[in-house]
Amino acid sequence: MSKYSHDNIVPFNESEQSKKEQVAAMFDQIAFRYDFLNRFLSGGIDVSWRKRAIRELKEVNPRKVLDVATGTADVAIMTWKYLRPEKIIGIDISEGMLNLGRQKVDKLLLSKQIELLKGDSEAINFPNETFDAITVAFGVRNFENLEKGLAEMYRVLKPGGKVVILEFSKPRKTGFKSLYNLYMNVIAPRAGQWVSKNKDAYQYLNQSVKAFPEGETFLHILQQVGFKNTTLKRLSLGICTIYCGKKTAN
Repeated sequence: MSKYSHDNIVPFNESEQSKKEQVAAMFDQIAFRYDFLNRFLSGGIDVSWRKRAIRELKEVNPRKVLDVATGTADVAIMTWKYLRPEKIIGIDISEGMLNLGRQKVDKLLLSKQIELLKGDSEAINFPNETFDAITVAFGVRNFENLEKGLAEMYRVLKPGGKVVILEFSKPRKTGFKSLYNLYMNVIAPRAGQWVSKNKDAYQYLNQSVKAFPEGETFLHILQQVGFKNTTLKRLSLGICTIYCGKKTAN
């Protein structure tokens, strides 16, 4: 039984597959247009959101970083650019997204610094306390079991390490909220269908954002799995939020 309603939001309601399998299939289908749609649907502001998130890691000066739900490796590449850790591992359940990410990494001659692997965020294939920092950009909303995924990140993080999570959220100001709802309910699904021929993916985006336990509720979930010093920063009138947490030394 899922603990949070967002765990039950799936891309394809008629499918017999699990949420995890559906999400992997959806991203395989839209991978070829994913980067373009991110820039197009956000007006390019998603790039600045990622930069803001990565800056949160400066204080821990990480040497080894895990990027969960790495997708096409945007955050992994940006993390190397701004922080220059020794190694970045990116994991994702979509082989289609990973293939595009590997092409980008190879083109930048960063294959020694950035390694992209097929991997499940809810069963991370690394020993306890492996990483100095963990990043997730727009990925936790897709977890089949939110607490399990967060607990796995806590497990593989070193004491003194930091997690930074970037996720969509809902604006609170009434006037802007109406515009936002119009955009998410009508414009984004239609644009997604037009560009990627996949309307389901962008309807799922809207539904999963609506159901996600955001704000202080999400900080409480981070605390429940062990993270300390949790904080949040709302960006762009609340349509995106940066969540941070630390694993303190015992």
